[in-house]
Amino acid sequence: MTAIPATPAPSTAPVRFMWLEITGKCQLECVHCYAESGPEGTSGSMTTNDWHRVIEEAAAMGVRMVQFIGGEPTLHPDLPDLVQHALDAGLEIELFSNLVRVTPRLWDLIEVCGVRLATSYYSTDPAEHARITRRNTHARTRANLAEATRRGIPVRVGIIGVHADQDVQGATADLEELGVTDIGLDHLRQVGRGIRRDRPTTDQLCGNCGEGVAAVAPDGAVWPCVFSRWLPVGNVLQQPLAEILHGDEMRETSSRLAEEFSPREMPCVPKMCNPQCGPSCSPACRPANNCRPVGACVPGYH
Repeated sequence: MTAIPATPAPSTAPVRFMWLEITGKCQLECVHCYAESGPEGTSGSMTTNDWHRVIEEAAAMGVRMVQFIGGEPTLHPDLPDLVQHALDAGLEIELFSNLVRVTPRLWDLIEVCGVRLATSYYSTDPAEHARITRRNTHARTRANLAEATRRGIPVRVGIIGVHADQDVQGATADLEELGVTDIGLDHLRQVGRGIRRDRPTTDQLCGNCGEGVAAVAPDGAVWPCVFSRWLPVGNVLQQPLAEILHGDEMRETSSRLAEEFSPREMPCVPKMCNPQCGPSCSPACRPANNCRPVGACVPGYH
């Protein structure tokens, strides 16, 4: 009988938060998009059953929270099913959306099941918004932000500074007028379409990559975080998630990153929820919703 090798012991902090980048498709083509998403993007080679397995494996290894992200996750046809599956697994959920289009069914799922929302915002001026997103969708995003606050849904907004003349203060005031209280600021990160030089480098990262966090891509690739996408450490279509996160490639990549990060002062807020790498990716720190009966949020979502 062939012995099954034991799962190697992790050398980094146990993963407690994961990004699930379920699609590369998006209605927008933001000039700074780190995922280079757009209308021509796809949901990759990961099937819904593959995502179910990843969610189950993540919960089994102690992950507490996942963020569905893209691309635009609302464009994935099985998003409600994936959200419900994560809820049934006992995970907290944040949905990072551009809020261009939210269906009534999805609004109900978000509201009843305690799902948190996050989005990016740029300006009170629709023309300035369109200059960054390459689409005239400002009114829809703003209206859906208002709808989220009206429904009492926790919503976190990151204002991303892309242009030097961007009216960040005006955008902040506009969000406050809409009732948004969780507002963060971040700078353009030179990853994906945000690159303004030859290639992405670790100086664009917050310093917590792989330390309690990880990301899974539409093609199954696993990264230390969604920004460090040029550093894949495995693929969930080829290996179990735990084997990847506890494996040699993850250990070596995390050690290499730690060496590069150690000489510099990190911009992250200490003693806060991970990942703390800026409003364009970090989940907010809020108490878990313990009132939700697992598997019993909205009838018909299974």
